[in-house]
Amino acid sequence: MLVTNAYLLKRAYAEKYAVGAFNANNLEQIQGIVEAAEEENAPVILQASQGAIKYAGLDNVTAMVLSIAKNTKIPVSLHLDHGTDFNQNVRCFRAGFTSLMFDGSALPFKDNVAVTRKIVDIAHPVGVSVEGELGRVAGTEDELIVDQVDALMTQPDEAAEFVKLTEVDALAVAVGSVHRMKVQAAVLDMDRIRKIRKAVSIPLVLHGSSGVTDDSIKNAIAEGLCKINVATALNMAFVEGIREAVKNKPDEVDPRNIIGVGKAKLKEVVREKIRLFGCKGKA
Repeated sequence: MLVTNAYLLKRAYAEKYAVGAFNANNLEQIQGIVEAAEEENAPVILQASQGAIKYAGLDNVTAMVLSIAKNTKIPVSLHLDHGTDFNQNVRCFRAGFTSLMFDGSALPFKDNVAVTRKIVDIAHPVGVSVEGELGRVAGTEDELIVDQVDALMTQPDEAAEFVKLTEVDALAVAVGSVHRMKVQAAVLDMDRIRKIRKAVSIPLVLHGSSGVTDDSIKNAIAEGLCKINVATALNMAFVEGIREAVKNKPDEVDPRNIIGVGKAKLKEVVREKIRLFGCKGKA
């Protein structure tokens, strides 16, 4: 069943759990994510990043997700992750995405508002939801010190103004996570999350969750985070499975028997995240 992020997050917001938003780059990853969600009877958001769209092709990504969504009873949303500009959002909108995102976090506040608002204006009339971002979630490649990461975090008063001006359905916030972390060591700023939650009344989104401790994620969900993005942890599991299969069966020539092990490893991570986020049984 194909739905929007707004549909999924409305219930998550009310019942204080989070929906997993999982990045996928190919058919096997998409299948693994949905199969795990089906087995856990959980709603799920499938995300396509700029890298995934470049790798697989926009039409191919869309067709794979829409085909799988039509043949499952669980609610599935197709979301653009970190849309870099207005045109990219329009292309995904026309292709059939049910949720869009503009990442204007590197822009001045006024420019971020302007572009995000344009996307809301084309999406909302036909029921497509929109996620905005305020504050910047750094990546491990940025090599920032703690004070620099803190300086990039979302300011509660700006969040309130941003939501008022753009009318987005969800807001991605920078509260201490870091993109592409390979170990779970980051701890979120709970006080900042509480202040943002008091300032805005829409679902909050966490990017870069793979490097955040489980306890910190649980606490953040209790404070109002409703959508949690997962990418690096999935890729690590998928590749680990492929490496394991090649090592155990060096003479194997059927790619299904190699990639299938990666898919199984990925499914276990998705299952763990669904249970951690509290959305098991919420389909």
